[in-house]
Amino acid sequence: MTTVVPLTPTHPAFDQVAALFDDYRAHHGQESAPDSTRSWLHEQVAQRRLTAAAALRAGDVCGFVTVTIMPASLVLGTAWSIHDLYVAPDHRRTGVAGALLQHVIRHARTAGAHRVSLRTETGNIPALTLYTEIGFQPVTGLELLSLTLDTTRRDPVDRG
Repeated sequence: MTTVVPLTPTHPAFDQVAALFDDYRAHHGQESAPDSTRSWLHEQVAQRRLTAAAALRAGDVCGFVTVTIMPASLVLGTAWSIHDLYVAPDHRRTGVAGALLQHVIRHARTAGAHRVSLRTETGNIPALTLYTEIGFQPVTGLELLSLTLDTTRRDPVDRG
């Protein structure tokens, strides 16, 4: 049975989540940095930049989700964005991701959020299948744009 619990920096499972978060980073090509990962996650959750939840089975962390809550200005409400969702390889396809998603959806609905959104790679068919089965729909008519900031360079719009 999977239990999903809100995560705070003082929660007994925090260190397990931080270790799994480091695995998640490595899965996406980042160099493992357990201490830096734990510090970063601690700061993000403590400062409420991210909320997090852990999936537990028999007391062990088997997955996590992080969420940002943002203003939805046009509807004068909030929108929840699932930022990170990761399930340990040994627990994939066992309902853990679905339990984490349902936890977020339930809490967003209770909080009166206007929507919950997420993003994933276009080739991640298992994730896309799960998300659409739950009711997430592709967004059309929008483009995701990104500007990677290099702190050693001047602001590109600063022409002075």
